[in-house]
Amino acid sequence: MKLIITKNYEEMSLYGAKQIVELVSKKPDCILGLATGSTPEGLYAKVIEAYKRGEVDFSKVSSFNLDEYVGLSGEHPQSYRYFMNDKLFNHVNIDKSKTRVPNGKTDNAEEECLSYDRSITEAGGIDLQLLGIGTNGHIGFNEPSDSLNLCTHVTNLALDTIKANSRFFSSEAEVPKQAITMGLGSIMQAKSILLLASGVKKAPIISKLVAGSISTQVPASVLQLHKDVTVIVDTDAASELNLEEIPENVEIIRVK
Repeated sequence: MKLIITKNYEEMSLYGAKQIVELVSKKPDCILGLATGSTPEGLYAKVIEAYKRGEVDFSKVSSFNLDEYVGLSGEHPQSYRYFMNDKLFNHVNIDKSKTRVPNGKTDNAEEECLSYDRSITEAGGIDLQLLGIGTNGHIGFNEPSDSLNLCTHVTNLALDTIKANSRFFSSEAEVPKQAITMGLGSIMQAKSILLLASGVKKAPIISKLVAGSISTQVPASVLQLHKDVTVIVDTDAASELNLEEIPENVEIIRVK
């Protein structure tokens, strides 16, 4: 694991965007695994800036998103399809037919989940999977549990997650209670993983991610087993890290 500690959210976003731009420049037909939420917004803004400067071409890129709310169509302002169009796809030259987000309005959720994993495999697998992390350790919508799903599946959202996401809706009651999400196995199959975290609220979970034990109660902790993970945090999110407890196989880079 590589841990990059930046000064602030903007710098975190810039370093994350560089990872995306470098990959697309190196492999123009790469497959990106993308995430939604407030954390990656800054990264997407930096990617768009790089595109407008002519530094990157998305015309051959394909993408798969981590998750989608059950019951929301892609036209709903709080759906993750809408988010991706608004925050990235509408502003770069990506072919939207090559961008996949789970269908939250499907009549057959089981087949949608199987089809999603099948499509990732048929595409050749995800080259880089972008992740955020919940304060309870969820990645995608893989919530803490006694057991965790490997494949894409329908999951019930934890109360903490519903409360956290209520800021995007008019009220907590409007937040969907279920989502279709890639499973931990689907995420772990990505060739490389990039996780971003910002703010003091994320500090306790970042400490557990980097230096804690692997547990289904902290789903993100499974990333310790992946061979190519980069975690980019700002100083606030890194504030509870004890350098003496960080494993030797974690490379720490402080951006000055």
